[in-house]
Amino acid sequence: MYHKVTIIGNLGGDPELRYLAGGMAVCDFKVAANKKYKKDGESFTETVWFKCTAWGKLAETLNEYLNKGRLVYIEGTIKPNESGHPRTFELKDGTAAASYEITVNECKFLSKGTGGGDEEPTPGFSEKPQSDEIPF
Repeated sequence: MYHKVTIIGNLGGDPELRYLAGGMAVCDFKVAANKKYKKDGESFTETVWFKCTAWGKLAETLNEYLNKGRLVYIEGTIKPNESGHPRTFELKDGTAAASYEITVNECKFLSKGTGGGDEEPTPGFSEKPQSDEIPF
């Protein structure tokens, strides 16, 4: 079985890079995806936050080039809890919440810096092999 998630949104903060004991790079960042709609003539914006994690060389590259506010295209898979569901927890006010956690397989930069997507798109990075690395 396989699944894939696609997200277009802005980084909510600068990425955080760390290294595991074995030397593997891990980069964590949050992406906010907005959905704008109208209901009964009134405009609304719904924001969904995604916790994204990249590994290895992709993690190091994203840490170098991403910054708060940057518009990105993310492809990845949903990371469930042990029972296959989103991670759930209780907020300080006692209400229930869930976390959408994504393991990043590919990232394309849709803006050069902070803010909207009015700038020229820049190339992205992925864990996929480059054409000269494919052995056939």
